[in-house]
Amino acid sequence: MWFFARDPVRDFPFELIPEPPEGGLPGPWALHRGRKKATGSPVSIFVYDVKPGAEEQTQVAKAAFKRFKTLRHPNILAYIDGLETEKCLHVVTEAVTPLGIYLKARVEAGGLKELEISWGLHQIVKALSFLVNDCSLIHNNVCMAAVFVDRAGEWKLGGLDYMYSAQGNGGGPPRKGIPELEQYDPPELADSSGRVVREKWSADMWRLGCLIWEVFNGPLPRAAALRNPGKIPKTLVPHYCELVGANPKVRPNPARFLQNCRAPGGFMSNRFVETNLFLEEIQIKEPAEKQKFFQELSKSLDAFPEDFCRHKVLPQLLTAFEFGNAGAVVLTPLFKVGKFLSAEEYQQKIIPVVVKMFSSTDRAMRIRLLQQMEQFIQYLDEPTVNTQIFPHVVHGFLDTNPAIREQTVKSMLLLAPKLNEANLNVELMKHFARLQAKDEQGPIRCNTTVCLGKIGSYLSASTRHRVLTSAFSRATRDPFAPSRVAGVLGFAATHNLYSMNDCAQKILPVLCGLTVDPEKSVRDQAFKAIRSFLSKLESVSEDPTQLEEVEKDVHAASSPGMGGAAASWAGWAVTGVSSLTSKLIRSHPTTAPTETNIPQRPTPEGVPAPAPTPVPATPTTSGHWETQEEDKDTAEDSSTADRWDDEDWGSLEQEAESVLAQQDDWSTGGQVSRASQVSNSDHKSSKSPESDWSSWEAEGSWEQGWQEPSSQEPPPDGTRLASEYNWGGPESSDKGDPFATLSARPSTQPRPDSWGEDNWEGLETDSRKCFPWVG
Repeated sequence: MWFFARDPVRDFPFELIPEPPEGGLPGPWALHRGRKKATGSPVSIFVYDVKPGAEEQTQVAKAAFKRFKTLRHPNILAYIDGLETEKCLHVVTEAVTPLGIYLKARVEAGGLKELEISWGLHQIVKALSFLVNDCSLIHNNVCMAAVFVDRAGEWKLGGLDYMYSAQGNGGGPPRKGIPELEQYDPPELADSSGRVVREKWSADMWRLGCLIWEVFNGPLPRAAALRNPGKIPKTLVPHYCELVGANPKVRPNPARFLQNCRAPGGFMSNRFVETNLFLEEIQIKEPAEKQKFFQELSKSLDAFPEDFCRHKVLPQLLTAFEFGNAGAVVLTPLFKVGKFLSAEEYQQKIIPVVVKMFSSTDRAMRIRLLQQMEQFIQYLDEPTVNTQIFPHVVHGFLDTNPAIREQTVKSMLLLAPKLNEANLNVELMKHFARLQAKDEQGPIRCNTTVCLGKIGSYLSASTRHRVLTSAFSRATRDPFAPSRVAGVLGFAATHNLYSMNDCAQKILPVLCGLTVDPEKSVRDQAFKAIRSFLSKLESVSEDPTQLEEVEKDVHAASSPGMGGAAASWAGWAVTGVSSLTSKLIRSHPTTAPTETNIPQRPTPEGVPAPAPTPVPATPTTSGHWETQEEDKDTAEDSSTADRWDDEDWGSLEQEAESVLAQQDDWSTGGQVSRASQVSNSDHKSSKSPESDWSSWEAEGSWEQGWQEPSSQEPPPDGTRLASEYNWGGPESSDKGDPFATLSARPSTQPRPDSWGEDNWEGLETDSRKCFPWVG
């Protein structure tokens, strides 16, 4: 039977990456990049090859091998594994880069910030303090070659080859025999008389001064160069001079040196060092301290190094959420750090936390997740959205807090493209129908209409045909004026999704009824929409061959590309509505669909004095209209940034006096807006249909309508009637208000087939009752 000797190098669980060793390390060791065979995780491997006739150097290497295994400190190079044979020594540590190479790379990339250097030096001095004060060990090799940097930018002290005991029981300091290292020795070592009085840390603190000089000025040419501080910051110069003073007795202990530099105004007194020190002790901090720390952390992350944020702050944030019950306070810094991650890292580290957060019952966390969804939605795949995100998000539609309902509606703009057939066309539409019909907050009903107009292109053809017309028709009967405007703009934004029959028989009758709406902003939008739809119908009437081209999107499958018109139309959704919704909620805290004190839009019958009829526009070909619309969409899509404004949701409940004051201001602003929005009807009638569509966002001024809305309360005494304004006709302004004699909206409870229904199908029947001529 044959027995084969085991090869310890082959059986070693770590392997060298086949590439030349990293340079810049004077001494017996060569530094190689390596990896763990089982996982492929990166490590650093220090290799010493035993050579004949180098017994003294071999003993130094073996002593360093022993020190690596026995010393454990956060600021000393972390030992992972080792291998000792007759031919070589292997020391495996965390993956690091020599400080000299790291500084050179950072200079080429734009330079190293003083914040990073201050923390790096803090770590090295702390390691020296541990060695001399806690272990009674003299490092004896502090220099650039003995410092290494890990992937988080943390500085680690290595180079333990020449370490010896400060108590003298292990003999004197070992001989180095390497000129590159001996130049860092303090001048008193040249005095062999022993008459120089010194402390046990004096030599290492001199070498620390050399290290500081090299960090700021480059390699040290000779000891005399230490007299000129060069680029060393002024706040550090006094403490540096103490280190390189000729009298070793006055050189400070490492602990005192840290204390001096951490004094107010000192080099190490800054937010970066304080953050690092807090993170090192975060496990023993009180919950209130952690909350305050994470709240203030976001303000500082922009000034911190990217590697530090990725590899030190991020793990602490994840740990704080997972085990520390930090809650919503970690969300803002978490997503800020997430910007530094690759797509793969984001999937591995952030997304699992986000998915877990959505299942939380903490309202603060839910609303912050919804507000910041834009930052992580691109990393969520469709299965995750449909099975793990959406089922939790839809609970927000039923929440009693209007701010959460509001943000839930807004979030659908981002989630809709990733929702499957059932969630988008069934579940979401059910919630939208209920919100639009029954929600007590007018702005939320308005935003529901807004959102439906923007996601209409994602709906299936059958759902679009069944839902859109009914939903926008219902919005035009909402007692909240901006909701009625949203209904009109909804028809305009989704114009390409309706057949010509629907335009003529369902949409135009609804729009015509709005031409006598009590609110001028609603009437203005209605007239523009009517002219545009009539132009489209007229162009097809002139050339019936265009019908197929005009209706090409009506029965098309849902597609993100079809949302161009909606995206350009609903640019207001990221300005007017989102920025003012909370104000509207505060101003109208009990705005319900059943309010009885709001001027109601009457039926079109019996209008005593309709607005002047505009001159019919010249019909154009459908092809020209389509081209111009596409160009408009492309231009606006490239300039519109869909970002939700951050809201101060914590102030939703205001005192009654504040609410009344806001309502008074609202009413006053509404009258000003009416006076400022007067336009000449002859000028409008001269526009072509193309200009009507292409100028919808510019002239429609949805944002302007939001900035100066009218009050839902009855107008105060002295309010000017519509007849007091110049409508552009030859009649004088002292005639009766053409809208004053119109009947108000019914004050009774809503009919079952209108506001009381949770679906939109019944509205088509109701539409036929209002407009009996509709077939």
